[in-house]
Amino acid sequence: MNEALLIAGMFIVTFSVRYVLFAVAGRVHFPAWLSTGLGFVPPAVLTAIIVPAVLMPQGQLWVSPTNPWLLASLIAVITAFIRKDLLTTIVVGMLAFSLFRFGFGL
Repeated sequence: MNEALLIAGMFIVTFSVRYVLFAVAGRVHFPAWLSTGLGFVPPAVLTAIIVPAVLMPQGQLWVSPTNPWLLASLIAVITAFIRKDLLTTIVVGMLAFSLFRFGFGL
């Protein structure tokens, strides 16, 4: 019984927060400077997540040509600049990582 109430409570909180955001989405307009600034949030958040995972995969700084995470990420960045296609970048990056990590045993 307590679990059902917990799940219902989480549903109500999650739904109400999202409903309010969707309900006012078309009526609220941000100033141009705020809209411009908010455009930088996704790259900043992704950078904050990815850089530590690439440079510190084992908990310590590892900047070396034997770091498969670093090598694969460099190949993915080059692929992104050349192809400008997200799916291709992801596939090439994952293939490079798999090759470095499991093929070459780095």
